[in-house]
Amino acid sequence: MVPAQIFNQINDKCTEGLALALASSDDGAVMEFQWCNKAFKTITGYDTDEVLGQRGTILIGPDLEQGVHLYIIEKLMNWENFSTKALNNRKNGDTYLQRMGWTHLSDPETGDHWWLCSIIELEEEHRKSAARQDDHPAMADQEIYAKAVEKIHRLEKENARLHELARSVAKDANEDALTGLSNRRHFEVEFKTWIGNLKTHGTEFAVLYIDLDRFKSVNDTLGHDAGDQLLVSVAHMLRDLTHESDLVARLGGDEFVILKPLGKSALNVSSLADEIVHRMQAPFSFDGKSTTCSASVGVAIANGKMDVPEQVVADADAALYHAKSHGRGRWSFFTEEMHAASIATKQLASDLLLACERREFVAYFQPLIDAQTGKIACAEALVRWSHPTKGILAPAAFLDTAAQLGILKRIDEIVFAGLSEALSHFDRAGVDLPRVAVNVSAARLADPTFIHDIKSSGIDPKRLTVEILESVYLDRIGDMVRWTIDELEELGVTIALDDFGTGHASVRGLLAIGPAILKIDRHFIQPVVSDAGARSLTDSIIGIGKSLGMRVVAEGVESEEHARILAGMGCDYLQGFYFGKPMSKTELTNRLDETGGKFWSPKPRQVDNKMARDIS
Repeated sequence: MVPAQIFNQINDKCTEGLALALASSDDGAVMEFQWCNKAFKTITGYDTDEVLGQRGTILIGPDLEQGVHLYIIEKLMNWENFSTKALNNRKNGDTYLQRMGWTHLSDPETGDHWWLCSIIELEEEHRKSAARQDDHPAMADQEIYAKAVEKIHRLEKENARLHELARSVAKDANEDALTGLSNRRHFEVEFKTWIGNLKTHGTEFAVLYIDLDRFKSVNDTLGHDAGDQLLVSVAHMLRDLTHESDLVARLGGDEFVILKPLGKSALNVSSLADEIVHRMQAPFSFDGKSTTCSASVGVAIANGKMDVPEQVVADADAALYHAKSHGRGRWSFFTEEMHAASIATKQLASDLLLACERREFVAYFQPLIDAQTGKIACAEALVRWSHPTKGILAPAAFLDTAAQLGILKRIDEIVFAGLSEALSHFDRAGVDLPRVAVNVSAARLADPTFIHDIKSSGIDPKRLTVEILESVYLDRIGDMVRWTIDELEELGVTIALDDFGTGHASVRGLLAIGPAILKIDRHFIQPVVSDAGARSLTDSIIGIGKSLGMRVVAEGVESEEHARILAGMGCDYLQGFYFGKPMSKTELTNRLDETGGKFWSPKPRQVDNKMARDIS
């Protein structure tokens, strides 16, 4: 805070004219003076009460060249710091040579924009200029007239150029370059105006949030030129369906938004949403090729009963998410149930961030059983959230929100960091747990710190299996992922491929990874008891793994018959609820202690005649 005594000395002793003007956040050329010093009044001839509350145009005298005037406006509109030197007028009309400067200031607390205007009178230069004019008092009238006409033409051209520049700048600032719709910046400015009208006059309106469902596919299959043309077509369609009183904007990418006055009924809003969805179902053609790209729409109403009407755009976005999650190519109104879900999601997100700080994520262990001996061979570590009030939560309760927050890597790190202590716990208890297995996400596998974390964790790499989700590799393994896999194998870590058969892999990709263990997804395993076709398909997958020298795990084993059939088909390991659901390290310790590590008593490997006939 500047002491008042110092500020008063600036006001009284500074010979440079200074003034402060509060500017509109939308247009730097719109302002009102809020303060000026003594020198400012002396130079311009205006008293304080004649300056305060006035626009910047009070400083534009009749003798200021029009080109300079337009230059000042252009610079102010663009929020540029600048200065000019020109003849200007005092309040009483006297001309004087001045240097006028403008400096843009902003208040970080309020976001207000200010201009600091400074004026210096250049008296000596003014006198020299006047003396030079006195040296030639007898210029011919014709010469004076010609110069005046030339100056007028020049100023007219400059005036036209600056007006065109101002229009171009305004257009570029408010218009989406591709579609010609309002851009995000213009939408945000206009949205504040609509909210202001709602609060002041009760003018209710609807927000329609529109997202194209298969836009990425259009870009990937037809190219980005086709994607651009699709966006332009959608913009034309939205203009065709809306009125001049509506605001249509492209927020970016394939997201559009419409602000529409509500009027007497919401029927016109629902009809508009219906028509948008209907028209987007038509095929889209480009360069002789055709594809489809539906749209989903979320609708929310801004009314005077809302505590925070600014929330209406987020409400429309939530309705859009609801439409997409229920099949796409449809529209949804924002409801109280969505509002409650939105609040719950925000609370969950807040709790998850706090849980990361408190390291509340723990590993639960599910046994993998040796199909020949029935003894535990490994335990897969699965994440659980030890919630302080809700108890142990399964991944389904929080992983989607964690993914949206971008904290899955942090959760992986917390769980992994606890594995060394868990293995030490089993060893101290005197129970035999040969190995633990961890799932690794694509992001974690591409993280160069992952190898360092393993080395510094205290875990014996030979007791660790890293399970790579099949979706991690789509036959396109990056250099970082390849390096990580090579480093893991060099350390002695076992590589397993999880959920094989879910649709992402090929044999070529399988060969590129070269895992030691192949885990067959539960969707193939569960029907093998009653479905001969499922048994035949599972047998083929087992054959692929065996032919590549891999050990095979069957996931989703839920019964004795399951276990018997799969062991007979040649699976090396079995995993599923039949042997135990995921359990805490204490529960697993007790189970191992009670059973001596043996979870099942398998019969000698054999395939009964009926199953053999089914497979053949």
